[in-house]
Amino acid sequence: MPELPDISAYLTALEPRVGGQPLEHVRLGSPFLLRTVQPPLKTAEGRTVRGLRRIGKRIAIGLEGDLWLVIHLMIAGRLHWRPPNTKLAGRQNLAAFDFSEGSLVLTEAGSKRRAALHLIQGEENLAALDPGGIEVFACDLDTFRSVLTVENHTLKRALTDPRLLSGIGNAYSDEILHAAQLSPITLTQKLGPDDWRKLFDATRTTLERWIAKLRSEAEDSFPEKVTAFRKDMAVHGRYGLPCPRCGEKVLRIRYADKETNYCARCQTGGKVLADRSLSRLLGADWPRTLDELEALKRR
Repeated sequence: MPELPDISAYLTALEPRVGGQPLEHVRLGSPFLLRTVQPPLKTAEGRTVRGLRRIGKRIAIGLEGDLWLVIHLMIAGRLHWRPPNTKLAGRQNLAAFDFSEGSLVLTEAGSKRRAALHLIQGEENLAALDPGGIEVFACDLDTFRSVLTVENHTLKRALTDPRLLSGIGNAYSDEILHAAQLSPITLTQKLGPDDWRKLFDATRTTLERWIAKLRSEAEDSFPEKVTAFRKDMAVHGRYGLPCPRCGEKVLRIRYADKETNYCARCQTGGKVLADRSLSRLLGADWPRTLDELEALKRR
């Protein structure tokens, strides 16, 4: 799912292309994409783009008359800049927003249709789409700690809860926790003052780095290949590859259709975290340390 740095890159690329331009037409390739009926989608056509905004992991395109087109890409949705009036051929092409200089096309890979489009009237209704998480660049350490300790969750869950923090998901939470050298399963209410400072600083610096990098790329060309797996990442999507800090192989915890990547040497004091499916299979033979894991591999 595109997260805060990816959404920031999209906004950077969209501003010079659609800012101040009239939206000529909105074409739907899938009727299931649109989640609102009032105001009618046709009312957006002919109106000039007055602003662009990020709301959590959503992209909001502000039109004159206080109308807002709000796009939630979910896991597999992506945006593409195409020549004007590009045809919506194929099941993956869900919508096109036509401008004089090009068409913004929304696609979604796979068979599940989770991406969503809302047309909202007014700031109050727009705010209702915000899950409520705080912006990490608009808060201090005390606020950050207070929000994340309202409930006692693992760090991984707390960082990715949109009601707590805005715009952070599976990929960048892995990178943040690796930078902070903290275990993804540590409970928020177990952290000490030094740990909170490390986590707060790592959250800001990790996101700052990736926002700057992806925005810079988006200034040169539209971000056509937005992905959660980038070669410059430290641990996310790098299972079995060496940790850039210590050289130990990156490990993972898999659950449902997600996984958490981490370095046992850097983040868990050498402890191998239990993977639900494999630990059930191995039972008492599940390795609890890096040494035990290496011994198991040699069998």
